[in-house]
Amino acid sequence: MTTPTEQDNSKLDTRKNILKRLIQVTISVILIAILLLVSAGKTDWIYAWVYIISSLLVIIINACIFPRELISERGRKKDNVEKWDKLISGLLTLPWFALYIVSGLDIRFGLSLELATWIHISGLVIFILGNALVSWAMISNIYFSTAVRIQYDRGHNVSIGGPYRFMRHPGYVGMIIYLLATPLVLGSIWAFIPASLTGILFIIRTAFEDNTLKNKLEGYKEYAERVKYRLIPGIW
Repeated sequence: MTTPTEQDNSKLDTRKNILKRLIQVTISVILIAILLLVSAGKTDWIYAWVYIISSLLVIIINACIFPRELISERGRKKDNVEKWDKLISGLLTLPWFALYIVSGLDIRFGLSLELATWIHISGLVIFILGNALVSWAMISNIYFSTAVRIQYDRGHNVSIGGPYRFMRHPGYVGMIIYLLATPLVLGSIWAFIPASLTGILFIIRTAFEDNTLKNKLEGYKEYAERVKYRLIPGIW
């Protein structure tokens, strides 16, 4: 049984971690805005602002609907993170940032043909749907972390509700969807190159994470036997 002092310290840590996470995601959007606008060389790029505002709205909505313990986990310092995940996570940042730099340079130098408005709008709808899937996965899985680790400190269990009934890693599916939608929103065909590279790294991360969970998380092998597919039902 925890003492009142330990409970107070736990609540304080939770609040600190939540604030830390909100600051992290806000800074990430600010960084994206800087990369887009500086590489484009202008601030009146309407689709960049549509993307930035949409990303901020996603953060605000998620902050309102996510469980506090989920946000806290994503903001806390992580222990026992898998070594391979540190490598893949580091590699992911390169094409992820390149996605925005390439998009901006494409707009600056007019490398891609101008896309029709309906394509931008379609991209935005797909972007929102991808983010919605990620949010659904997070709400359904309070152990959804920014790093691959078995959360012994939180009594890590297998999540089987929500989209996890259909695929084992729905969060990655949503991320890949909104990343591939980003070039359409911004109007850059060349940006599909770094977006695709990022998606490939997420697929690799999925394979490694799936094997880690099978070997280290109790009940995951049985879950994997029931839900056959990692990302795309009927394919893989």
